[in-house]
Order: sequence, then C-alpha cells, then structure tokens
Amino acid sequence: RSRLADSQHHEGIVLDIERLPQPSLQRLLDQLGRQPGPACLVALDGVGNPHNFGAILRSAVHFGARAVLIPSGTTLTLAGAVYRVAEGAAERVPVVRYDDLAQLKGHGFSLVATSGQGERRLYRDDLPARSILLFGAEGHGLARPVMELADARFQIPGSGRVESLNVAQAVAVVLGEWWRAARA
Repeated sequence: RSRLADSQHHEGIVLDIERLPQPSLQRLLDQLGRQPGPACLVALDGVGNPHNFGAILRSAVHFGARAVLIPSGTTLTLAGAVYRVAEGAAERVPVVRYDDLAQLKGHGFSLVATSGQGERRLYRDDLPARSILLFGAEGHGLARPVMELADARFQIPGSGRVESLNVAQAVAVVLGEWWRAARA
C-alpha cells in the first residue's frame, strides 16, 4: 500500500483508479462550438503549483467551467496533491492540453486575459458569455504575447494594498463573476 500511495500517510486506504479519457482540444472546441448559450473554459499558462491547480479545478467545477486547459509542456499533472485539494472536482471537469494558445482563437469564444493593467474592470464590465479565461502564474503573470492575443484584458479591482491575488483565488473570483453575469 505504501508503495502504491507513494506515502506512508494513507491511513490504510489506497485506491488505484484510472482517469476517464480526456477529449482532444479540437474535439472539445468543436463540441462546444455547436452548443448555444454561455460557456466558459479556464486556460492556464505558466501555473505550476499542484495545490493551486487542485483549487482551480474545484472552482472550475463549482462555477460550471466546461474544461481546464493546460499547456502541453507543463509540469502540471493530476497528482495526488491535486486530487486532495480538488476534493472530488478533478474527476468532474476535463483537463485538456493545448500546444499553443493561438489554437484557442475563434470557435465562438472570446479570449479574456487577467492582468493588473487590464483596461476592463471586473464588476464594472461584463465578461463575454462565451469566454476562455486566461490566467498566468503569480509573479510574472501572462506573457506579453499572450496579452496581445487576448480579445479583452480584465483586472480584478481591490484595495491596492497587495499587488495581486494568488492565481487560484483570482480564478475563483473571475469565474464567480462570469457565473453571475452568464446567469443574469
């Protein structure tokens, strides 16, 4: 059991479960492109912390995101820490890899970047009903080419007493606002 769990802290219970096959990016986008109405995807770029990834998956499921997109070359995996933090959400949302964010253009979605310097403001300006929300790693955020690829750039207003939110917190705040606006 300890070898399978890769830990001695399994409290006597270890499960070896195969994850359901994940759709390809093209299949996901084609399928969602044929479905009318609001839809949201979360795309991560540069995020590498498994605890943040698990929290992002949990928020994605809670607020109805259709998938979480991660770069093909990322170190992120659906490791045990991700499943623990996700608290059951990792099994409920597709995690789909992409090679290049430019692949996400079109398909009936707006690419929405999050940035402290965004010209649009969450709570004041509505997020598009069909959005691919782009989030970068803490610290350097989204790279300039990613920001330029986006159809809109939103900032999360706050007190200004800290530079930014943790990426998992930012995802939860933006998804919550997307959910509110999409259901209005």
